[in-house]
Amino acid sequence: MLCELTAHALHEKLKNREITAVALAESVYARIDEVESHVKGYLTLTKDLALEQADRADAGFQKGDEMPALAGIPIAIKDVICTKGVRTTCGSKILESFVPPYDATVMTKLYEQGVVMIGKTNMDEFAMGSSTENSAYQITHNPWNLDTIPGGSSGGSAAVVSADTAVCSLGSDTGGSIRQPAALCGVVGMKPTYGRVSRYGLVAFASSLDQIGPFTKDVTDCALLLNAICGSDAMDATSVDVPVPDWTQSLINDVQGLKIGVPKEYFTPALDPEIADSIQRATAVLEGLGATVEEISLPHTEYAIATYYIIAPAEASANLARYDGVRYGYRNENPENLINMYKKTRSEGFGEEVKRRIMLGTFALSAGYQDAYYKKAQKARTLIKSDFDAAFEKVDVIATPTSPTPAFKIGERTADPLQMYLSDVMTTPASHAGLPGISVPCGFVKSGLPVGLQLLGAPFAEEKVLRVAYTFEQNTEHHRRKPQIQTNGVVSS
Repeated sequence: MLCELTAHALHEKLKNREITAVALAESVYARIDEVESHVKGYLTLTKDLALEQADRADAGFQKGDEMPALAGIPIAIKDVICTKGVRTTCGSKILESFVPPYDATVMTKLYEQGVVMIGKTNMDEFAMGSSTENSAYQITHNPWNLDTIPGGSSGGSAAVVSADTAVCSLGSDTGGSIRQPAALCGVVGMKPTYGRVSRYGLVAFASSLDQIGPFTKDVTDCALLLNAICGSDAMDATSVDVPVPDWTQSLINDVQGLKIGVPKEYFTPALDPEIADSIQRATAVLEGLGATVEEISLPHTEYAIATYYIIAPAEASANLARYDGVRYGYRNENPENLINMYKKTRSEGFGEEVKRRIMLGTFALSAGYQDAYYKKAQKARTLIKSDFDAAFEKVDVIATPTSPTPAFKIGERTADPLQMYLSDVMTTPASHAGLPGISVPCGFVKSGLPVGLQLLGAPFAEEKVLRVAYTFEQNTEHHRRKPQIQTNGVVSS
């Protein structure tokens, strides 16, 4: 099927007029008809818009125009990114009928490239979760085993790429929400350096941590999407004005002379032994290709989760104050007075996890507790960043597991929020430091579920991260395996 191919392979076929963008889009929708009822990766499909966009791309190819690398390529968008004229719910009841009047900057950039938007993907409500079980609408299933979670909060975006119901997708990463689901779904997922990609039009969860990034079938496609979405933006004060190279130039199959650090703090008794084995085999591959692999220490790693679950909820408490039932979104229909309307609207509109984090964040910012919690967490964040700064003086890239466990069963951790929060123990430290990080497939556990290798770089050192990821991918076969999705007793590969 066409939808199984990478974006760069499809570009060649489109450019050579072997296929049409319309046929490609129809192939994706045929695949959606086949498996979406089982995977449940989408909240909104935009077939009419997609076919219009595909038709425009075909017109350009037929005229012989020099078409961008992503022209005609079907892409899915996490439902936390504003899309003009297309419903954007953030996985929440409170935004069930919200249709943005503008596009996020990343959408403007993608449309300039001629992409075909297939639809908006499911997610944990307001990006708060690690399993995509917190959506107000449905639970997304992992294509590798439909009884397991796809990770979160960008679980829908990871699952649709894994299931071939999109060629690539965009997600957002606050504490690991791209990297962790990419690992659990066996695809490539990258969080760029904080400030690399405009957050304008990304509905805010934790503004000092949120960053948009790609999910793809391989590292080459990841570089192509980064080419499209990176760059400074006057509409985002946190966007950084630094040069944006052609990331495809970083795809060099060579790690000779590079130093790769493996932090001992990530290999604890809580790490699944099969995952530890996969990571050790992966670093051995890189060492065999000429890299130097050495153990390093990131001593403040143990504080990362606690720090994250103070800072992120505190920022969420402020960001989610705007959902009051007055300007847009859900509103309780029978309030007794204004204060009662606020209370009922927010109680009915937000899910349990979102309310839990708003309360945690409000408490951490409250008088008498701000110094004890929020300010202390900010100091811990500085120490975590200092660990990474010191490490990158000695090594070029850091290699770790992406997730401490493979995908777990749906419902397994919903009654234990702390256990759920520990799903992000490997990804939150880099988020605190604003680092670029990628997860690439690096193996499988005995049950057949995929394992991800996380590669981290210094701020704005995406080129080194991509180089190591590409080299590992080119010398292994893990990324070529596809899930076998059971549909009505029939395996759909």
